[in-house]
Amino acid sequence: MSVAEIGGLIPIVALMIPIVAITTRHKRNMAELEVRKLEAQAQLGSGNTNALEERLRVLERIVTDKGYDVAHQIEALRDARQTEALLDQREVELRK
Repeated sequence: MSVAEIGGLIPIVALMIPIVAITTRHKRNMAELEVRKLEAQAQLGSGNTNALEERLRVLERIVTDKGYDVAHQIEALRDARQTEALLDQREVELRK
């Protein structure tokens, strides 16, 4: 290569440096956003797992407690739901 050819490449290289810097910065920003997204998904999964573990503990306690009257507790829950439904219905009627 001659000196003239090298001299012609200098402006091209000078223009490419900012382009490479912008592209690199963009890729880094995109990678950071992906990491944040994965962290948020992991936290959501963690919360769901904790809730499921708590429910499992309650079910294990119900099943392993020999003196536990499951049928009675289920009926009590049904009665509570019916009572709540009636209260909600009354509230709606009173608001009219």
